[in-house]
Amino acid sequence: MLPLSLRQLQVFESVARHLNHSRAAAELFLSQPAVSMQIKQAEQTIGLPLFEQAGKKLFLTEGGREMLHYARSVLQLIEEMEDVFDAMKGLEHGHLNITVVSTANYFMPHLLANFIQAHPKIQVGLSVANRDAVIRQLAENIADLAIMGQPPRGADMLSEPFLANPLVPIAAPSHPLAHARKIKPQQLAKEVFLLREKGSGTRAVVERFFDSHALPLPNHMEMDTNEAIKQSVQAGMGIGIISRHAIELELETGRLVVLDAVGFPILRDWHIVQRKNKRPSLSAIEFERFLLAQSHAEIPLNPAANPRAGK
Repeated sequence: MLPLSLRQLQVFESVARHLNHSRAAAELFLSQPAVSMQIKQAEQTIGLPLFEQAGKKLFLTEGGREMLHYARSVLQLIEEMEDVFDAMKGLEHGHLNITVVSTANYFMPHLLANFIQAHPKIQVGLSVANRDAVIRQLAENIADLAIMGQPPRGADMLSEPFLANPLVPIAAPSHPLAHARKIKPQQLAKEVFLLREKGSGTRAVVERFFDSHALPLPNHMEMDTNEAIKQSVQAGMGIGIISRHAIELELETGRLVVLDAVGFPILRDWHIVQRKNKRPSLSAIEFERFLLAQSHAEIPLNPAANPRAGK
């Protein structure tokens, strides 16, 4: 059997991850026919089909699943080799792939800008996704590290807290509870809530809050983005519970208020998460060191935006 080329492994891994030729082509800056040709040549080389088509959906065959395991191992080893050479040359030629949950995108670009200013030749990629997708990118070795509020459980991941993440209840200024004091959990339970989807870290915290007070989860609507929650709260559709980092602009402009509720803010942390068995690149090590040293100084919360927040 002729050896598979590195390009064939890269193309195969991308198609296997997306289960879509067009998305793989866009990711690799190739034409779709070029992607199809690479897959065909790989199948001819190993003598087995790697994918099967069912209607419009693409699936991995048994051979494809085996191939994916080895392809990712080979590509990871090559990436580690490149990282070693980058380390020999110093930080100026490294690369760094970061994935963050959507709420972290409210502050991560600010931190990245400062990091890139200090290390302008490091190639940085930033992906923003929901929690499940972020964990998957780590597991599939797409990202060097991740930023999330609720680290995944399991012995194959390492996490370290680096920044406070207070969760607060928000409402429109016209809401009946907007000017109330010491709102009890029982009062909140009677309101309509706008919540993130099941599986999100924020949703889990909200569920635990009401459960800890022996209260059922209030009537609610599910939304898959923080922006949707903020817009809906501003429109008077209900109450939201959200990271304080996500609402600084709305508090400053008076479009939202933080409710004075008993038990809030709920204090959590943002975490740096990495694969335990992945050798971190010099760039990843430096970025983690940067986050631990700079985050609190660079992202102060602004109590003046809402003097009642945090009481």
